[in-house]
Amino acid sequence: MILHFFSRAGWEDWDVGRQPLIGEKMPVLIDDDLKFEDDGVPRATVAMNRWLRELPISGAPAPKSWKAYARVLKAWVEFLNILGIHPFADRRELRDALSCYAEHRLSGPLTARWGSASWNQAVTVLAVFYRWAVEEDYAPAVPFSFAQQTLLRPDGTRVEIARNLAAVRGGNAHATRRYLEQSYEDLLRHALAGYDPSGDRDTRFRGRETGRNAAVVGLALSSGLRLQEFTFLTVHEVPPMPRRRTGVPQPLILAPPTAKGGRGRATWIEHDDLAAVWDYITMERSVAVEQSRWRPRDPLQVEDPDYEGARVNGIRRRWRELTVDERARLVEPGGGSVLLAVQAGGEPFVDWATVLKRTAARIRDRFEPAFPHVHPHITRHTFAMRTLERLVRGYYRQAAQLEHDTGGDDALALYLTKADPLLVLRDLLGHASVATTQAYLHLLDTQRIYREAAEHAVDEPAAAAALAEFEGED
Repeated sequence: MILHFFSRAGWEDWDVGRQPLIGEKMPVLIDDDLKFEDDGVPRATVAMNRWLRELPISGAPAPKSWKAYARVLKAWVEFLNILGIHPFADRRELRDALSCYAEHRLSGPLTARWGSASWNQAVTVLAVFYRWAVEEDYAPAVPFSFAQQTLLRPDGTRVEIARNLAAVRGGNAHATRRYLEQSYEDLLRHALAGYDPSGDRDTRFRGRETGRNAAVVGLALSSGLRLQEFTFLTVHEVPPMPRRRTGVPQPLILAPPTAKGGRGRATWIEHDDLAAVWDYITMERSVAVEQSRWRPRDPLQVEDPDYEGARVNGIRRRWRELTVDERARLVEPGGGSVLLAVQAGGEPFVDWATVLKRTAARIRDRFEPAFPHVHPHITRHTFAMRTLERLVRGYYRQAAQLEHDTGGDDALALYLTKADPLLVLRDLLGHASVATTQAYLHLLDTQRIYREAAEHAVDEPAAAAALAEFEGED
């Protein structure tokens, strides 16, 4: 089976009456013989592609989610083809096939084997697909079994939910180190800046761009931004430094086109991390972009930039309107990229996975052999754990009360003094539902901090959204 990603480019030359009603980058599944029907009878791929096309209005607006769901469906159907079973066969046949699939993926050949998180994501996606297929009269029944459980929401409300019995229990999440303990976070921050564990200059380190790497990764650790969100943040969207030091973090606004699912949000950044970002902007970055000759293909020239927006090719635009592709083509008035992170020549820097991989390897080689492999998303997990711990312990509540009493940011201070810690974290992470935050925290194993917040099962949409946080990790 072929997995193709649709593009509308050049549709005017396709001899069609109107623009195709298919989303840009929408995955399309095609059988190897490139046919969609047999003797006028549509194949299963027709239904599968219809389901994929409806994902943007069915709770999965992000292209990365479409891709992940399509891959799950593709792998399942290819396995069924080997067994000679139709994707919409009767329930008993599909359940037998699922049993074989579980054996194949959980204890089969090494090249085909999945971890528990990947398997659970697959059965969650397939359950959603088959429920849709039953509703649309493609399939006779859903091939999964469910157990009814009661979910206790943070506000005390009890909600009946169904748990997929095909899901498997994973190991202790602490063993996988999906987030960094404080000592390891400190090691990473020092190494990125070119320091040894004591904070002194590492004389054996010959790397460059230490100011950029420490500042931008520090921003990610302090704000919980996803890789795409901090990679395509413009320098003009960085919050200004406050006039005085405060215990309440500074609000950081994210533009919808850079956020997952196109949902903009407000998170925050700690004072010291914001100061490090501004040190990088005023020193290392200013040298890199000064008189830069970098020009992308089809550049977008920026004039008169401010915190809200700029004139782009002569037309006033707000930063929150610009897509990731457009942001990558923005050129500062004096030259160089408008993105926060740039290379020595002023062009955008985007390869954070390599920076973190090499830094972690250097830490293991020189300072701490047990230091884990680090990927960009681990900064988000670390932020979630660190922030939840401080929220539960009341650190931000006390700081907000002091800020409020001394006439600081009334809105943020009032929010922090009144809101439930789990709801605050939900908003900072950009989850649509607190149930997703609960499931996400459960996967990170937060029982030592906030046992009640994540000990219950959650419904399938929340589980799928939480598992999506771990897509693309090593």
